[in-house]
Amino acid sequence: MRYRELRRCDNLKVSAIALGCEGFIEKSKEEHKNMLDRAMELGVNFIDMYTSNPRFRDNMGYSVKGKRDKIVLQGHICSAWENGQYLRTRDIQKTKIAFEDQLKRLGTDYIDIGMIHYIDSIDDFRAVFDGDIIEYCNRLKKSGTIRAVGLSSHNPIVAKKAVETGYIDVLMFSVNAAYDMQPPDEDVEQLWNPENYKNGLININPERKELYELCERNNVAIDVMKAFGGGDMLNAKLSPFGVAFSEYQCIEYCLTRPGVVSVMAGCRSADEIEKVVSYFDSSKEERDYSVVLSEMEKFKFFGNCMYCGHCAPCTVGIDIADVNKYVNLSVAQGKVPETVSDHYKLLSHHGGECVECGKCEENCPFGVEIIQKMKNAVKIFGY
Repeated sequence: MRYRELRRCDNLKVSAIALGCEGFIEKSKEEHKNMLDRAMELGVNFIDMYTSNPRFRDNMGYSVKGKRDKIVLQGHICSAWENGQYLRTRDIQKTKIAFEDQLKRLGTDYIDIGMIHYIDSIDDFRAVFDGDIIEYCNRLKKSGTIRAVGLSSHNPIVAKKAVETGYIDVLMFSVNAAYDMQPPDEDVEQLWNPENYKNGLININPERKELYELCERNNVAIDVMKAFGGGDMLNAKLSPFGVAFSEYQCIEYCLTRPGVVSVMAGCRSADEIEKVVSYFDSSKEERDYSVVLSEMEKFKFFGNCMYCGHCAPCTVGIDIADVNKYVNLSVAQGKVPETVSDHYKLLSHHGGECVECGKCEENCPFGVEIIQKMKNAVKIFGY
């Protein structure tokens, strides 16, 4: 397992492969515990708990007893249980009752990440950020009842507005190659509407690209939902592209996006957990999503660095993908943020060392003008 830092949360380290909770909801208490124990044995220390199902919360409390300090829990705020079913609410009293119930059932006095349960529309964004909910979250953080404020969303415009408020430390966002080509929409159903893919698409949607880069610059950690598109990305008949990706390719795609710290996998058994964690033992070839993306006829990723690493090895050892990322972050900001400058400085080799041999451009499946990118790095960073 590998770990990445939640930089706005005292650099708390979370596993790059994490678990969504949907695979746990119908499990018995012992099944739940056995699955979680196996995940932790494999190095997983991060789990999302979007559901307000009281049985799930009771089982999670039973499963983490005695090891609460070894696991990072992401609990949702505004996810309530009413009349025997889940309810997303913006009512402050219902929100408080649901959150306090969560703490009680988990047997803990704090949640690591208090995730505002999902906001996809501008009106909903205003209701949360102009009202009692964000104030409640900030009070919880100040008191130490939560360590970080999070927000889940499928809409890059709303997510960007939330990050720009400065209140959000962690963003839970839907990321995969198919969704990344879609324009923003307040209706999440449009992400997998076949009509939106039938004529083909070109490149990553600019709002999504801007969101990822904004999170990277502002140290807002992205944890990914829908990495497999609910399983559709793994099936050629169901995939919006009409071609199948492997679990490893989906995970690699997500973990190479700016800002991303972890991928939430919705595993339903210990075997499935072992499968996704085996990503770290897979070969470079098994993870290579560029093989799929570059061969699609109707869908084209062209001219933009996909951070796939296919350009490697560089003749002089430059990590081209990282240089390109820091160049893109600076261009998007219109200046060189201090954090970006520091990260660029720490690279073993820099853009100015490029000898213009052109081998990287021959290797790049997306037609990126890499030599020019290295020259841009020199202009931006000075070396």
